[in-house]
Amino acid sequence: MAVKRDYYEVLGVGRSATPEEIKKAYRRLARQYHPDVSDAPDAEARFKGINEAYEVLSDSEKRATYDRFGHIEPGVGGFGFDFGFRDPFEIFEEVFGRGFGFRTSTRRGPRRGADLRYDLHLTFEEAVFGGEKEIEVTRYEVCPECKGSGAEPGTSPVRCSECNGTGQVRRVQRSILGSFISVTTCPVCHGAGETVPIPCSRCGGKGQVYVTPKLSVTIPPGVDHGTQIRLAGEGEIGEGGGPPGNLYVALDVEPHPVFERRGDDILVELHVNVAQAALGAEVNVPTLEGEEKISISPGTQSDTVLRLRNKGVPHLRHNGRGDELVLVRVAVPTKLSHEQKRLFQELGKTLDPEAIWREKHSFVDELRELFGL
Repeated sequence: MAVKRDYYEVLGVGRSATPEEIKKAYRRLARQYHPDVSDAPDAEARFKGINEAYEVLSDSEKRATYDRFGHIEPGVGGFGFDFGFRDPFEIFEEVFGRGFGFRTSTRRGPRRGADLRYDLHLTFEEAVFGGEKEIEVTRYEVCPECKGSGAEPGTSPVRCSECNGTGQVRRVQRSILGSFISVTTCPVCHGAGETVPIPCSRCGGKGQVYVTPKLSVTIPPGVDHGTQIRLAGEGEIGEGGGPPGNLYVALDVEPHPVFERRGDDILVELHVNVAQAALGAEVNVPTLEGEEKISISPGTQSDTVLRLRNKGVPHLRHNGRGDELVLVRVAVPTKLSHEQKRLFQELGKTLDPEAIWREKHSFVDELRELFGL
């Protein structure tokens, strides 16, 4: 068993120290080694030892007994002295007063409310151009009748008689080894320090009610699938006057039947016939704002990619837009009339047969260049 240090040595005073000198020494050391302000690894143990020494030396009877017999364990040598030491934080409160700025009880303080998540479905166009969406979120809010107190209007919560408003219950257990103090959350007020004699009829004494308010969400242009929008303070309410949590709106964007998104660029396939590809043509291509006429150069090969500048998705975090990439597909007819077949046969006699091997991998190379593959 470890040998206890002399109480006078713990406080750094002589045996002839006056009560005022003992109290002054205690105040200095208690401030220095309080667990909430000291970074010393043994701060809590030293704080308890300082309080134990002060409890004995500040009491004239306990001090006289200590001066005569020193540290005497209960039941040793037939004496059985038991000073019944209290919680050191109680002593600290008596000397410095409540609310001195340190944690001196387990009564629950303000706690931030929980965050919530809402999954919002958007069309492709809504994600591209943004806008306002209205959503309904089910959550707890402060009871409008009792204003969160839990008490029926006209009445008030009262101090808990079980814990005297501290939110905790201390019980002393005595044994042959000495006195032990157990500190638990008050079973009556559940740590609140107050009870409600007449519960609010609206919320049943909870201080909060379940509601489904309508909220407006601003969708910035250019959001994508998986983007989250934070609505500060729109989550669950806090406890004990704490701030509310946040609401995170997770966006689920449906795919478009025509456009495929690649970052802030969009990809669209344009099918032209053999004559248009060979001779060139003016054709309409779909864009996010409607159809637009573009030129197909004579001799355009299948899998050629044409770029329409600033026709893509608006950049989310800066000005400007992506591009629209038009992937040209040359459609080879599968059914020909007798006259069409004859014309193709005549045309085939005039074409270079080696032309079919040219630009075999042009589309793959083009995509690698465009997207850095």
